[in-house]
Amino acid sequence: MVFQIVSLLLEVVVGLVAGTCLLRLYMQQQGIPLSARYNPLGRFVFALTDWIVLPLRRVLPSMGRLDTASLVAAFLLELAQFGLLWVLAGGLGSLVSVVVLAAFGLLRLTISGLSGLVMVYAILSWMPSRSPMYDMLERLVTPPLVPIRRALPLIGGVDLSPLVLLLILQVAVIVVGHLQNAVMF
Repeated sequence: MVFQIVSLLLEVVVGLVAGTCLLRLYMQQQGIPLSARYNPLGRFVFALTDWIVLPLRRVLPSMGRLDTASLVAAFLLELAQFGLLWVLAGGLGSLVSVVVLAAFGLLRLTISGLSGLVMVYAILSWMPSRSPMYDMLERLVTPPLVPIRRALPLIGGVDLSPLVLLLILQVAVIVVGHLQNAVMF
């Protein structure tokens, strides 16, 4: 029971911070300014991630628009989570399995984060007024929706591409789960 409680708490905390690191990475890659003046979410992203991203930036320079420090920070957080769970479980399995689980955890976190962005975007798109938050979400969600929109026309004036993307992301979660099980066992 204690292991399950610790596991849940770790998953929530690490998921929030590592997910915010991935959001920071994606926002920078999409050219969305993170400064609080232009982005209402920017201050939150900085407050939650600066403690780990800024020290890593000193040793890991960006590669073009790819913020390697944010990516490595997210991976290190996942690695710490699975490492701690490995220790609490009595060191069952090898240390290599901890690294593999962290990689799969990062992939699942990426899929879950994009799913969350798409859901919020879809809900906000039903609202009549546009906000700065909606504009930012639109810039984040549009790149993966573009190929779907090319293949799927509007149906009765309704854009079903977010629904199709969510379906694709759910299939990806299933595939990642099966890959993880195949690699681990």
